[in-house]
Amino acid sequence: MNENDSVPRIGQVVRILQGREAGQYALVLKLIDDRYVLLADGEKRKYDRPKKKNLHHIEVMDYISPEVQNSLLETGRVTNGKLRFAITKFMNEIVTDFKKGDRRDG
Repeated sequence: MNENDSVPRIGQVVRILQGREAGQYALVLKLIDDRYVLLADGEKRKYDRPKKKNLHHIEVMDYISPEVQNSLLETGRVTNGKLRFAITKFMNEIVTDFKKGDRRDG
């Protein structure tokens, strides 16, 4: 099945596709089961009140934050500042590179 390719991992950046926060980025804090994950961005959605999201309503990005992943695996917690830092780093590195490489002047 193709769905196994899109199963997110802890610390991975995802883009929310459905709901009030559609179009925003968040990080996976926990895999609840084969259908749901807990997400937080450290800003509007803090670590202590994560959002439960259906896997069909998110797009898994090809970026895992090592800082967030290590913190969650070692201590079981992560600071909101680390979540914000990881998303900012992702936006600066990946999204900027994508826009540079995908430029089509027509």
